[in-house]
Amino acid sequence: MAITLPHIEDANRTAYLPPKGEFEQFTDESHYAEKVREWGLSSTKEVKKEFWYKERDHQRLVTIKGYETYGQGGEFNTIIVEFQDGNLSCIHPAYLKEMQASSFGKVSFSNVAEPSSAPVQISEKVNAPKQTAVKKDEAPKKEKQAKIQLPEEKVHFTGTVKQFALSWNHFNEENDEVVVLENVVIEQENPIEVGLAWCAHSKTLKKFELAPGEKLEFDGKIVKKKLPNGKDVEEEFIVGDPVLYKVNNPSKIKKS
Repeated sequence: MAITLPHIEDANRTAYLPPKGEFEQFTDESHYAEKVREWGLSSTKEVKKEFWYKERDHQRLVTIKGYETYGQGGEFNTIIVEFQDGNLSCIHPAYLKEMQASSFGKVSFSNVAEPSSAPVQISEKVNAPKQTAVKKDEAPKKEKQAKIQLPEEKVHFTGTVKQFALSWNHFNEENDEVVVLENVVIEQENPIEVGLAWCAHSKTLKKFELAPGEKLEFDGKIVKKKLPNGKDVEEEFIVGDPVLYKVNNPSKIKKS
């Protein structure tokens, strides 16, 4: 049975997997709450601040400091947790979620593979799109989209509501409501035309009772993260074109 140890870390008992370099940090409390709920780590009104990090024979409390993105569209995340002595370690969201269960250790894929690699490999296999064989002469030619240099800080945007959609969240295994925007432009000295972008249809956005065709101004941070298609949803909630960019935590929203 796992015991709860004093939160003084022992490198001989805990295998740290520190991030390789810079990682995404939360812009504010709303951004933190959005990501934690996206990963399926909290369903309560007050978002959890501490989580159990469990080994085979002991457990410790950790906090979430940020996350790394990976995958072709940056749609997958690796969480960065901090131990109470300041040590940082990487962990897959699904694996950290497993650790919160009282039954953790009895039935867990940690028994068949090292935790540092198993969750990532499983996630990539589950989420990898099925490849369909096509002849070379039948493959449609796709125009390459110009690469956009995304700003790292919060910026001001304009855009138009294109539609509402449902997007599959593989962390909590359900569809999330999202807003798809078109004609999105980063307004600065040299404006950047983004085109399509998406964001979570949060409680804040729902207060504005948005409708397709409405023009918006707002602040936010943009990242490269492709919109996952919804599962078993009606056609009106499906986006026909790929949406490659996500706006995190839009604020100072104005309709025009």
